[in-house]
Amino acid sequence: MTRFIEKERHRFGVEPICRVLETSVSTYYAHKSRPPSRRRLADAAMLETMRETWRANYSCYGSRRLWLRLQQHEVEVGRDRVRRLMREHGLRGVVRGRKAPRTTIADEAAARPVDLVDRRFDAERPNQLWVCDFTYCWTLDGVCYAAFVLDVYSRKIVGWQLSPTMRTELVLDALEMAIHQRKIDGSSGLVHHSDAGSQYTSIVYSERLTDQGVAASTGSVGDAYDNAMAEAVINTYKHELLRNQHAIPDGVAGRASTSSTSRQSHGLAGTTTSASTQHSTTAPRPSTRISRETTSRACQPDNRASTRPRTAQSALDASLVTVRPVSAVITRPATSEGSSCSHARMTSQPS
Repeated sequence: MTRFIEKERHRFGVEPICRVLETSVSTYYAHKSRPPSRRRLADAAMLETMRETWRANYSCYGSRRLWLRLQQHEVEVGRDRVRRLMREHGLRGVVRGRKAPRTTIADEAAARPVDLVDRRFDAERPNQLWVCDFTYCWTLDGVCYAAFVLDVYSRKIVGWQLSPTMRTELVLDALEMAIHQRKIDGSSGLVHHSDAGSQYTSIVYSERLTDQGVAASTGSVGDAYDNAMAEAVINTYKHELLRNQHAIPDGVAGRASTSSTSRQSHGLAGTTTSASTQHSTTAPRPSTRISRETTSRACQPDNRASTRPRTAQSALDASLVTVRPVSAVITRPATSEGSSCSHARMTSQPS
C-alpha cells in the first residue's frame, strides 16, 4: 500500500489517497521514516549473493537450480525465499526451447480431399503411394523450410526442396522434382497423401496433381498420425543431420545441438557427398511398422542432375543464396527402386 501511495502521491496527494484507501496518513509517514527491518537487510545481502551466483552461471539458472548452487556453496537459504527474491527483482532463468514456427495451417475455406490412406502406409509397388510434408530448420540467419516427397514402397525421398519461406512454391517444387524423376503420368495410379496444410490444398497444387492424374489424399486436421510416415522421415532427418554434432563440419560443431541419433531405416545418417563421390543408404522394403534397423551400402552416383526441372533448380539456388548459413549436400536419386534413398543434408555454416 505504501508503494502505491508513493507512486501516486504526486497526482492525487497523500491525504486523498489515504482517505480513499481508509488508512491513516501517519502510518504512511511512519513507514517512510522507519529504518529497514532485519529481514529487509538480510534480503538485500542475500540478493547480492544470488545475483553474483546467477551471473557467474551465464544468467541461465531458474529458482531451483540457483537454490541448489547456493546449497553447494554452503549458503543457508530456503528455496521459497530464492523464488520470492528472484520474482521481486526480475531474475529469470533461460526457458528451454523456442517458439516453433507453425507449418500446418489449414485453410477452412478450401475443399479438402478425403483420406484414401487411413493410416495404412504400405505399398506393393513403386509409385503407388507418396507421402509429403515439410518442416522448419533453425539456421544462423533465421528459419529455413525443407519439403519432402517420399515413396512409401522404398521409403526413398523422390523430391525435396529448400526455401526461406513456406509458400506453395516450396512444396510445389518438391512435387515437380518427384514427378520429373519418376515420369508420372495418368496411368501410374499414384496416390498423393499429405496433411491439411494450406499449401497442399491450394488451387495451383491441386491442379498440378489433377494434370498428372494423381489422386489426392488428405489427413484430418491436428492429427499427426494420419501422416505418420512423413513425420518419421522429418524426425530422422532432424536428429541424424541437424542435431547430430558428428554430421556438422569441423569448426561449427559447437553451434549445433547434440542429440542421440536414431538410426531408422530411412537411412539419413552417415551419408556424405562430394563433387566426385556420392554415398547413400538403402532402405529395406517398408511395412506398416517403421523398423529401427538400418542397412546401408555405397552406390554409384547418378550424374543425370541436369534432367532436374529448371524451376526446382532455380528455386533451390535462390533459397541457398538467401539463407546463407544453410548448405545442401545432395545425393541425386537414382531411377530404380533398388538404389539408394536420396536425401538432402543441411548443415549450418558460418556466414
